[in-house]
Amino acid sequence: MTRIEVVLGDRSYPVLIEAGLLTRAGEHLAPLAAGRPLAIIADANVAPHLATLTAALDAAGIAWRATSVAAGEASKSWATLAAICDQLLAWGVERRDVIIALGGGVVGDLVGFAAAILKRGARFVQIPTTLLAQVDSSVGGKTGINTAAGKNLVGAFHQPELVLIDPLTLDTLPARELAAGYAEVVKYGLIDDADFFAWCENNGAALLAGDATARAHAIAHAVAAKARIVAADEFETNGTRALLNLGHTFGHALEAAAGFDGSLLHGESVAAGCALAFSFSACHRDCPDADVLRLRRHLAQAGLPNSLAATGVRAGAAELVAHMRHDKKASGGALPFLLAHGIGRTYLDRSADLAEVEAFLDAQPR
Repeated sequence: MTRIEVVLGDRSYPVLIEAGLLTRAGEHLAPLAAGRPLAIIADANVAPHLATLTAALDAAGIAWRATSVAAGEASKSWATLAAICDQLLAWGVERRDVIIALGGGVVGDLVGFAAAILKRGARFVQIPTTLLAQVDSSVGGKTGINTAAGKNLVGAFHQPELVLIDPLTLDTLPARELAAGYAEVVKYGLIDDADFFAWCENNGAALLAGDATARAHAIAHAVAAKARIVAADEFETNGTRALLNLGHTFGHALEAAAGFDGSLLHGESVAAGCALAFSFSACHRDCPDADVLRLRRHLAQAGLPNSLAATGVRAGAAELVAHMRHDKKASGGALPFLLAHGIGRTYLDRSADLAEVEAFLDAQPR
């Protein structure tokens, strides 16, 4: 088992990574349950993993209650949030009880937010079953829902008590979902680890094909990188944690323009967003064209969109920029962008003009 600590003082917690961990979840959850029933909110697509988890809880003598929500970004809504809170209250969940989020990033974000607001803060555990959730969204305490104005604009910082990652759950993941999660793996190499990006170039195909060693290495490396960044800037106040948003300013705008209808997955939008951030950096800053081509080539090899045209989003530049104006990083009317001097050299740029960004997007082929 790999154990990685997210060090946040009295909010610290471990991330446990091991193949087959879901079948032994009871031994890790029993101390948190402390004799009380666990409340499980699962993605409707992960019924087999829910059966494995509940069997492990039964074996450990832990009581539980479970319900599911529809898969997909559409569930990150006020209506689904209200339904979850109503269900938890109907179950009589108390503040010190533990709520479990089982599934991908949608369920993790949604259930984490419900836990943050239920009785002014309940405990929860993340059990991510997708690659995207395992390497990114399950760690760090960002929770939230989408609104008509954009993605994750309503939410809270609320750290889990524990994260349990079983890489075997990826065996049931559709290839497109797996590739979408891989975009977040690549992102860690682009931020500040050129050697890891090179590792991705050499091992990404094996990871996507099911190589257990490659998957375990990528998950552990990504979690350790995120834990380090979150520990340095939990509430995104000094600019360090903002680096994790590489690709997300462009990507969230693309998702919003697509209407969160599933035609563009979050990881796909991040992949395209990273490519756009590097292309913008090459056009208007000092990123080498060779690094842009290298990134776009690797994304294409992984089956990910590497340009605006590849996303299928036909929104105009003005519409995309309008979505960007709602970005959470906006301050004083200005929007900082995550740009790059090259692979492994991402930085926060506060000087980018949205008119400049709009002109760049307007020039992109569709």
